[in-house]
Amino acid sequence: MSAADLQATRDAGQQLRVQLAQRLDPTLVVCVAALLGLGLVMVGSASVGIAERNLGDPFHYLYRQTVYVILGLLAAAAMYRIRLAYWAAATALLLVLAFLLLGLLLIPGVGVTVNGSTRWLSLGLFNLQVSEVVKLLITLYMAGYLCRHARAVRERFSGFLRPMVVLSLVAVLLLMQPDFGAAVVLMAIGLTLLFLGGARLWQFGLLLGTVAGALVALAVTTPYRMARLTAFVDPWTDPFNSGFQLTQSLIAIGSGSWLGAGLGASVQKLFYLPEAHNDFLFAVLAEELGLAGIAVVILLFGGFLWRSFAIARAAETAGQTFGAYAAYGVGVWIGLQAFVNMAVNMGLLPTKGLTLPFMSYGGSSMLVSCAAVGLLLRVHRETVESRALRGSRVLRGRRAS
Repeated sequence: MSAADLQATRDAGQQLRVQLAQRLDPTLVVCVAALLGLGLVMVGSASVGIAERNLGDPFHYLYRQTVYVILGLLAAAAMYRIRLAYWAAATALLLVLAFLLLGLLLIPGVGVTVNGSTRWLSLGLFNLQVSEVVKLLITLYMAGYLCRHARAVRERFSGFLRPMVVLSLVAVLLLMQPDFGAAVVLMAIGLTLLFLGGARLWQFGLLLGTVAGALVALAVTTPYRMARLTAFVDPWTDPFNSGFQLTQSLIAIGSGSWLGAGLGASVQKLFYLPEAHNDFLFAVLAEELGLAGIAVVILLFGGFLWRSFAIARAAETAGQTFGAYAAYGVGVWIGLQAFVNMAVNMGLLPTKGLTLPFMSYGGSSMLVSCAAVGLLLRVHRETVESRALRGSRVLRGRRAS
């Protein structure tokens, strides 16, 4: 070999070593860590009043949220260690598990009912919100289906219809809880993955129109959903009843101005804003940290979405189809849920009961969201390893020549 070829070989070997060392996507890790840290601070701040008033311990929810974050990180580590091939081989079982969990909620006395909705299973230490787990299970199922039936999805209507029937059945079970927000997110994940899988535009458009029409019909024909829509359009017509939560959220956001009232200085969280540490955490953040805090949160979620799609695209290029679809699904899921939560807090969408991922108080959302991050990092790792393996084969070929 010439000196130039030898130097090229050394450079390529060094590049492979660097790639193998970069098994964690640094930007994704930083974004998630920042969201988790900021979420802990805001949960502690937003829950002080209600925890002191109801439980006598101002840091009760902060302590519990810290435990949830630790458990979430353990879940992420576990997902990171599991090979994607195992998930791909078990997608049928994952679908059965999703239906089993949703079916358990329909058994009288099994599901836990809160505020008229039966969405939780009691696990002793905390209540598991089934819809959060189902989002992850269905994302993995759709990734596996598109890998196995990619040609059928692109060329035959039946290949496109089968997963939509499954998604529709899951959505019906979610609506029976009722959980309209989770059903919307689930359908969005499925439709996006089918579109990326090559579904024909007319099929996609027809089904999208059908799903949109069905969701509108459900919203209009159900009294409490119609009341939410009416309150969302003009909450000030009934600010002390149906529009109370939204008006208090808007007051909190408007009070924040550019830099906010200061950490811990929110007034709305004390007596006025319901679910201040949960679904409406974003409003408290806006009041205390202002537009600057809002911009930081949006940038962090934007960074998460960018890296999710970048990881998916890299996996697709490397031939890791299952990982690519799984990463696309996680990106759509977390990104859409964050957008909906922030839009609800700002009065741009009707109330959906969706948490702000990585930030809102709650064990189910934290555990499953962190597990989804572990899945993303696993996709990134296997993509890097796949590229490294191909690179090593190229090096062996050069040396042999």
